Amino acid sequence: MSGHAPPDATRDPSAPSPPELVCLGESMVTFLPARPGRLADVPAFTRAIGGAESNVACALAAAGHRARWVGRVGRDGFGDHLVETIAGYGVDVGAVRRDPHRPTGVYFRTATDRAADAHEVVYYRAGSAASAMSPATVPYSSVADARILHLTGITAALSADCLALMRELTAPRPGRPLVSFDVNHRPGLWRRGDAADVLLGLARRADLVFVGADEAETLWGVADPSAVRAVLPEPTGLVVKAGGEGAVLFERPSPRAGTVTHISAPGADTSTRVPAGGADTATRVPAPGADTPTRAHVPAPGADTVTHVPAPRVDIVAPVGAGDAFAAGFLSGTLRGLDARARLRHGHLMAAAALTVPGDLAFPPARHPHTTPHGAAARRPSWIDHADRLAALDEAAWGTLHLGPGWTVHPGPDQEVRTP
Repeated sequence: MSGHAPPDATRDPSAPSPPELVCLGESMVTFLPARPGRLADVPAFTRAIGGAESNVACALAAAGHRARWVGRVGRDGFGDHLVETIAGYGVDVGAVRRDPHRPTGVYFRTATDRAADAHEVVYYRAGSAASAMSPATVPYSSVADARILHLTGITAALSADCLALMRELTAPRPGRPLVSFDVNHRPGLWRRGDAADVLLGLARRADLVFVGADEAETLWGVADPSAVRAVLPEPTGLVVKAGGEGAVLFERPSPRAGTVTHISAPGADTSTRVPAGGADTATRVPAPGADTPTRAHVPAPGADTVTHVPAPRVDIVAPVGAGDAFAAGFLSGTLRGLDARARLRHGHLMAAAALTVPGDLAFPPARHPHTTPHGAAARRPSWIDHADRLAALDEAAWGTLHLGPGWTVHPGPDQEVRTP
């Protein structure tokens, strides 16, 4: 099924192009430590921006897509910095609202991995402008014209109003964009103790879900990808991430017309990939209660195509931002109509780009180098061509891929794959 809509003969050709993807959520100013150590011992910090949803929007805009960020910031200097920086990536910020009474959120963090015991994060976001997002303050029209709407579980934890907004945006309705939902469980934000139930309920209403195996184990007591799928049978697509071990995509045709997690390009090959016996695997397994499919190339109703792609070896500079970057890479592949293996590989490659730089975002603000004033793509970033070449490697070469700082700068042919 093609996700490319026919041209609208009634549309004014001079009007801005609609976004391919809208990301909604809180963005904050983040302060990164000048050196490793406890927050109490760090003498200086560097200002940057942070926010799962705006990270995804910035990464997609840097990849040449039309992206919009919908959020709410204070009418203050930090709000100015956020809006200007995100816009600098080529992201449409026209739907961002400024709150004259509530501040822009900020946070400080240490340089260690979020999963490490020594990691510290201190948020100053209670009562922030973003926590006032609600069905009354965020018009549905600001997200309705996109092909994909990307949300995360972070927004649901900010306030009761934000949770009400998330429930409205994930509710079934005619013509709804494909809803992408990253569980993104942040235990420190869930003071009410209802994270497991709330996040499960939202995930079950989405079309595409991203979740880490560690998150699933914490929330629902399951970590094996097949067990996670049994907990979440409703989404058309489910990506279970397992860090260095790679990611697994469960995917089936959507029962809702017009909604697929793989938006096929015109003429794209939609047949089932048969594994060649390498690290990647693609098999069909029935979802709970489903019959076994009778033909390998056409999934039976309720049956999943399951694809596993291992992660490449990465020399990590800073262990942050990889989850948002993975989602951005996967969604970019979805918008481009790539097959399951390519979408997962682009997710890994974008995550590797984030892991090999100090901050959350892999690329600096481009100041619109690849967009027209109306947001239509004008030229393709060269590093995307490089990523395409890496994503097309055969399985043996992918298995030896080793990425370090600067890999997104176009290298010579002999530098594309580093072996141990």
